[in-house]
Amino acid sequence: MGALKSLAALPEPPPRPGSGHLQDWARAPLPLLEEGARRAREGGGSLFRLRLGLPAVVGFSPEWNRRVLTDLASFRSAGTFPRLVPHLAGGIVLTDAPEHRARRGILNPAFHPAALAALRERVRLACPPVPTAEFDALAWADRAVLRMLNAAYFSSEFPEGLLDAFLAPLRRPFPSPAWPRPRLFGRVRAELEWLALRRRASGGGGDLLATLAPLPGGLEEVRVSLAAAHDTTTHALAWTMWHLARHPAWHTRAGHPAALKETLRLYPPGWMGSRRLGTSLEWEGVSLPRGTLVLYSPSLSARDPAHWEAPGEFRPQRWATPPPPWSYLPFGGGERVCLGMHLAQLLILEVLAALPPLEALGDDPSPWAGVTLGPVGPVRVRPRQARASLEA
Repeated sequence: MGALKSLAALPEPPPRPGSGHLQDWARAPLPLLEEGARRAREGGGSLFRLRLGLPAVVGFSPEWNRRVLTDLASFRSAGTFPRLVPHLAGGIVLTDAPEHRARRGILNPAFHPAALAALRERVRLACPPVPTAEFDALAWADRAVLRMLNAAYFSSEFPEGLLDAFLAPLRRPFPSPAWPRPRLFGRVRAELEWLALRRRASGGGGDLLATLAPLPGGLEEVRVSLAAAHDTTTHALAWTMWHLARHPAWHTRAGHPAALKETLRLYPPGWMGSRRLGTSLEWEGVSLPRGTLVLYSPSLSARDPAHWEAPGEFRPQRWATPPPPWSYLPFGGGERVCLGMHLAQLLILEVLAALPPLEALGDDPSPWAGVTLGPVGPVRVRPRQARASLEA
């Protein structure tokens, strides 16, 4: 058995003098990751390093994903990227083992499919009408998801302008999402407390706020899960609308689940996950020291040609068989799988069921990786009957 190599021996994308990979990470992280993965594969491995101001490694193999997402004692959430974003810095997102399992046990019932089924009708009614002429699917999805989440969490009682202002920083490039906004957060907190008080006084409400508010730290979980839900669901919905417009044969109730899965494979909103090593680790013959920033990429893993045929193509038919284990992670995996996974799927599938046949206009949108992975926009589509009317 040979001696372990140091982290510095790992392949890496070309760094920039003085800033390493920080500049490319901020401006264009997807090409940076793809170049790192290419170099790792050329060297016969699945791990590469990034220079982000502290020791950082990116892995994309199924084995790496499984280890990172199941070994909660070694791979810690404290000190990772969500802590940099005030909207996400709290609650279950930053709770580590051993407390995490008990905390999830308390929260999971509210987001169980059976519990969410009771919200189906109210979120369906909250969805705005689909435009009858050309429109931007990204902007429309943003508004639709905002209103549907308002219905699911607050019975549509949260002031829409304040809700939009609260979520807006997450849609902007860094460093905007990392800026503290104490006055805005204070207004949101006051509104949450007022709505929760009304539910306690009335003895119910039937929404997620009524379920979560009585729990210890419940209002923080409402704020964090709401922030985590909006842009991820918006971007997944907009991408799926685009793909259905390009591939209308899949725009059926039976076809929607596979189309959504394939969209999430190609463009997982949570394109990057992060952990910190709580102990030293050896991987692929490399010694990774305690404190290393450990990254896994659902985007890289779901486009890895070692595990996916024609990985860059939209092929919903591939979902007739199970995906390669630990290669498809749009909602993470293991004990820390996304708390709002079933809620996001409910919202998106309800919207897709209400959409008329669509036609895509223009070229494929370019992806943009911020807090979440979304299309640059606009995503121009129109109902197909609109085209028929113009040609008549």
